[in-house]
Amino acid sequence: MSFKHFYIFVFCTLFVSPFGMAQQNNVGDIIMPMTGQSNYEAGDQIILKFSAPNSSTPSLYCSNSYGSTLIQPKLDNRVLEYELPDSFTKKIGVINWTLLQNENPISGTISVQPKAEVATMETYLGPTSIEAGAVDYSMLVVIPTDSLDNPVPSNTLVDVKHQFLNSEDSESVFTKNLIAHKNIHSKKESGRMLVSSESLGTSSKEFTVNVSAAIPTGFTISSSRPHQYADGNQITTFSTSTIKDKHNNVVSDGTFVTFFITNSKGNILKTSGTTIDGVASAKIIHPDYADDWSIKAFVDGISESNEISISYKQVIEDFTVSFSERNRNISVGPLQSFMQQLIPDGLQVKLSIYKNNTLIDTLIKTSFNGFVNFNLKPEVYKNGIYTFTIETAGLTKEFKSKKLW
Repeated sequence: MSFKHFYIFVFCTLFVSPFGMAQQNNVGDIIMPMTGQSNYEAGDQIILKFSAPNSSTPSLYCSNSYGSTLIQPKLDNRVLEYELPDSFTKKIGVINWTLLQNENPISGTISVQPKAEVATMETYLGPTSIEAGAVDYSMLVVIPTDSLDNPVPSNTLVDVKHQFLNSEDSESVFTKNLIAHKNIHSKKESGRMLVSSESLGTSSKEFTVNVSAAIPTGFTISSSRPHQYADGNQITTFSTSTIKDKHNNVVSDGTFVTFFITNSKGNILKTSGTTIDGVASAKIIHPDYADDWSIKAFVDGISESNEISISYKQVIEDFTVSFSERNRNISVGPLQSFMQQLIPDGLQVKLSIYKNNTLIDTLIKTSFNGFVNFNLKPEVYKNGIYTFTIETAGLTKEFKSKKLW
């Protein structure tokens, strides 16, 4: 060996040997992971193991979407074991961990997957009342979960079943973003639809969707009455035809129908009813004077009927008024109806009292046994000359210059 090569050998030995020893010492102090598995099923026991060349026992910091915690290890034969709590192992998601050693901290992730099973079916359906016509729909939302209440993996098959009238249908959907959903459209007919779902052998409960008739179309009305006299006592009944939608479905029970009545004076009367089996009826008492009515019905803001007209005949052609007891007792009657019978109780009679061409009072009473009596007390109506006007059944009689004493 030459002198030059000898010096090079000595130099390399002096330089390399201490460096190699330092590296060995450092490697001996580092805690290294021993667990190679990073994917677990929910509910599995998860223990992270690390080689421990010395007796140090650093804490393990773990966090997931539910929170975070510090875990203390068990040291056994230079191996550190960290067992994750159930609150972390039973919930799906990503667990981030960091070993808090003084130098060279180690970190990693663990993925917890749901169990390959369906234990329960969280199911939501709405709205539960839709309109017939194949346009409106109800949405079914299904969240299949495992025995630990974790949503199942994406693309899990869910069978959506629904029965309506004579048809039964089943459609397959797959979970995505933890849920499966399906729009269930109505048919042209009205009725009740039953809906359920099933996934991996587990079924949901049964849900009901009421498919009601669509917007009602035009309809007709008619009237019926015991007689055509304006006696202020009998009742006229208005009825609709069977109200249906454009698909020939009978509208739902309880659909509100309003009948508007315009009389010969231009005044508007109103009565209303609700449908039963598509037909609505409403009643109104006869007028107490001759009148002509025009009637039209509406399902508010939606549809309307034809217009019909009916007339009422005058029931009282004349009436008698008698004055007695210093003209302070005024008797009206007998009030006789169309067959000369006494008018039914309840006919309104109005007495207007004038003095010096000025209206000073108006008294209104209803008939009883065909008569109405007005008693003018001296304390209220002083002695003097008065004019009286009596109105009933559309008739008016005036009595001028009647003296009270």
